[in-house]
Amino acid sequence: MMDLASLEAAARRVETPCHEGQMVWRLWNEGAGDPLLLLHGGNGSWRHWARNIGHFAATRCVIAPDLPGLGESALPPDPQEPASVARMVVQGLPAVVGDAKVDLVGFSFGANVGGQAAAMLGHDLRSLTIVGAGSLGLERAVTPLLKIRDKEGEERIAAHRANLLALMIADAQKIDAQALEIQEWNTVHARFRSRGFASAAQLKEALGRVVVPVAALWGAADQVAITTMQGRLDAVREMQPKARTALIPGAGHWVAYEAAEEFNAQLGAWLSAPA
Repeated sequence: MMDLASLEAAARRVETPCHEGQMVWRLWNEGAGDPLLLLHGGNGSWRHWARNIGHFAATRCVIAPDLPGLGESALPPDPQEPASVARMVVQGLPAVVGDAKVDLVGFSFGANVGGQAAAMLGHDLRSLTIVGAGSLGLERAVTPLLKIRDKEGEERIAAHRANLLALMIADAQKIDAQALEIQEWNTVHARFRSRGFASAAQLKEALGRVVVPVAALWGAADQVAITTMQGRLDAVREMQPKARTALIPGAGHWVAYEAAEEFNAQLGAWLSAPA
């Protein structure tokens, strides 16, 4: 597993217009295989995919932007909502991949944005995979978080660890130094507040307009979805009856990090044999 600095150094950075600034994209193994577009979660950045980029970049081009208002990317235009973020993705994508069709994978808030983008792209997309998705018309589980801004040193690290356990990672033993580093960087750079969209139905509505193969994956112990997991599966199948679905046992919301080996294998199997 590459450290974050090495992973970032291996990427090519691209910027595209984003409202009053720029949207920042990173590309690995450019020009190889079908492009794989990874959209991170709320209060996140491309770093949410730290344990997945290297695996898929071994055989194909991997693209992981910072979504508008998060990481290094400028805020989206008003109204600041998943659809406005998705429009920035769709408008910038041709400058990054030309006319190549991408497989789009979105995590959590990125699943919402990805669904909106997939509806806009139509057949210009190869497939859509949503991971840890909300915004399916169901209430999210309550996940109280500790405030970080007023803390420093060991107290701040402990708060990050508690928040990761409450929201992102089911097994406390999987909260390692890299997860804490990612959480700290993402928290400091987040400006777009996405949490309020999780209990809406924007993704569910967008899925009804998606015309490419759809797959959906959750960690079976996802702290956000665990109380409504069957309802989420049903909502996806209501809008996309042929959608493929899977749960990864024991993993929490940030399944791509906590259970990277299982996640990479499942996503790889879906991508190698589109429905």
